[in-house]
Amino acid sequence: MTYCLAISINDGLCFISDSRTNAGVDNVSTYSKMHIFGVDDERQIVLLSAGNLATTQAVIARLKKDIRQDKPVNLMTVDDMEEAADYVGEVSLAEQDKHRSDTGKAFEASFIVGGQIHQRTPKAYLVYPQGNHITTSADTPFLQIGESKYGKPILDRIIAPDSSLETAVLCGLVSMDSTMRSNLTVGPPIEVLIYHSASLRIARHYRFEESSEYLKQIRESWDLRLKDAFANMPPIAWSSNWDNNSQVLHAETPKPKSDSA
Repeated sequence: MTYCLAISINDGLCFISDSRTNAGVDNVSTYSKMHIFGVDDERQIVLLSAGNLATTQAVIARLKKDIRQDKPVNLMTVDDMEEAADYVGEVSLAEQDKHRSDTGKAFEASFIVGGQIHQRTPKAYLVYPQGNHITTSADTPFLQIGESKYGKPILDRIIAPDSSLETAVLCGLVSMDSTMRSNLTVGPPIEVLIYHSASLRIARHYRFEESSEYLKQIRESWDLRLKDAFANMPPIAWSSNWDNNSQVLHAETPKPKSDSA
């Protein structure tokens, strides 16, 4: 399983991905799911991948090959991020069709494509296995692929378009930690990439190993603060109406009076 996340805010973009792949309890490996394509001062494109490992690797290999062979359409020639998302979707569909089994089963993959080309607005897109895509919005300024449900609640509560990049990174790491805590098939190394709007350069790219002291601090601090928050929740206000209703529900129903002869 995989968990990858992109956060798009006014200040720029934040990308976070795990590196664990799982093909059974006896076959757990690590592969980077974050791929960077760019030319400083011209374009920076980040690709996050989830799904069938053979398909994702084939797609990445095809993207790199198209660049090497200077194909008319590749990540170095597309005019904007939406065109980049269209192109990745087309390549993904082609690779899925190539390896489709005799039963018609496709080995599906999903991608997040984000970055900036020239001075156009930085954007992030989620490319579905079917090749179509969506982007972020003011109400939902983040995209997730893979095991998304465990890490979504904190993103919904914290991330807004005017959040700082530091807030986005920290929130993303807590989101990743929550996912790792609930699903053991998601795990380190954890990669984090920060892109500042209009810079056209990768500002910071980090890789946190399983032994990372910082990941440990994130986990312990979040656990402690969650427990503190729960301990300080207001007590349940058992109103008198609740008590009265309870008494009524449990009172014995009176028997009807019999008619006199």
